[in-house]
Amino acid sequence: MAAFVTRRALSRASCLAAAFAVVAAASPFRLGGPGDWRVVSASALRPSTVCTPAEGAGASNSSALKVVHRHGPCSPLRSRGAATSPVEILDRDRDRANSMLRKIAGASATNAVRASMGVRLPAHWATASLGTNNYVVTVGLGTPARYFTVEFDTGSDLSWVQCKPCRDCYEQNDPLFDPAKSRTFSTVPCGARECRELPSRTCSPDNRCRFECAYADGSQTDGDLARDTLTLTPSDAIPGFVFGCGHENSGFFGTEDGLIGLGRKSVSLSSQAASRHGAGFSYCLPSLSSGTGYLALGGAAPANAQFTPMVPSWDLPSLYFLRLTGMVVAGKAVKVPAASMLIDSGTQLTNLPDGTFAALWSAFARLMGGYRRAPGLSFLDTCYNFTGRAALQVPSVALVFAGGATVSLDVSGVLVRLGSDEPHVACLAFTSTGDDAPVGILGNTQQKTFAVVYDVANQRVGFGAKGCA
Repeated sequence: MAAFVTRRALSRASCLAAAFAVVAAASPFRLGGPGDWRVVSASALRPSTVCTPAEGAGASNSSALKVVHRHGPCSPLRSRGAATSPVEILDRDRDRANSMLRKIAGASATNAVRASMGVRLPAHWATASLGTNNYVVTVGLGTPARYFTVEFDTGSDLSWVQCKPCRDCYEQNDPLFDPAKSRTFSTVPCGARECRELPSRTCSPDNRCRFECAYADGSQTDGDLARDTLTLTPSDAIPGFVFGCGHENSGFFGTEDGLIGLGRKSVSLSSQAASRHGAGFSYCLPSLSSGTGYLALGGAAPANAQFTPMVPSWDLPSLYFLRLTGMVVAGKAVKVPAASMLIDSGTQLTNLPDGTFAALWSAFARLMGGYRRAPGLSFLDTCYNFTGRAALQVPSVALVFAGGATVSLDVSGVLVRLGSDEPHVACLAFTSTGDDAPVGILGNTQQKTFAVVYDVANQRVGFGAKGCA
């Protein structure tokens, strides 16, 4: 999302020390230890117009997919369609978050399990709005492989692409997938296990399993459940991959070619690849839209990863929940009530229960008092104008999860930039759910630069610092 990309932390210790010295000489703040503040160049708020390759162990994995920001210079989608405005991007993200929170709130009225901090959700989940996800990958499908740029989503299970013949298709980035041109394509019959596990399915007169994916914004895709070879990298392919071959599609989908689902049900990519790669997956989202990250299958974790248990969600076991137990701002603990947080790759901003957000806002705004406030945008109202500043001193923010896992956010997880029209304005990258229900969403902005490890085999999620730049 080009409008909301943020600064990259200075990577060399010498640069960091120099910037800290600049701020110390003319800072409106009382300085704490270097670990209590993040010091960055003001120019780092602006992303590059040139694609910067990923760094780190995960990016060098021969089986890893390259993750790019859909609106950044690395994205094959960037040249397609009109540019999306900052307000529109924010509003779509808000819609996605609200659709998820409404489902959770509705479930809590009928399932009295809050005491254990678990979450019960309705049996039929209307997946959140599509086209809001910031990050995409490119995969091959069929034999010979044709390549498609798709968003990846931890909130969805079934992967799908648009297929010929298409009775109603939106304009996508690449030509439609043509089953007739693949030697390994086949449809899934109605009696197959994969068909029986779909929440919405019908049978065609010739016994083909028909699927339907409906989204909270009214979009949907219908078609045949199918199998074909999925090519992740030149050295890694999954034969017989089950996916949705969409023949009727309506609503807002952007220009991506489809979706890769990373939920916990058996039809997701991570589940289908478990016998080959191990149960789980990991990814790293770059700090800037001009950078690249990675998506890797398997549960391998970096040595510095801190883990927290997954919280069960009995009625919707495909989603991933964590338990937030505290926050730390500029080295000082902020007391907040515990909350179950849905970790979601497709929601941009972290949504906190109202009381938790108020506590974070109070601590953060007090420490940022030396900077000039700026008008907000949409529901982001804690904004600052950094015009004329050579270097910035931003209070550190850390999220504390059950088991003691402490995730110290990169500055790109604390501030988001408003866009090219306001190059010197950035805002606090959190928002409120609007009530005090102990449930929230951990968005992708706060996941940036971490190797986020979904260790499904051991029912835990890990965060490894400096997973990518």
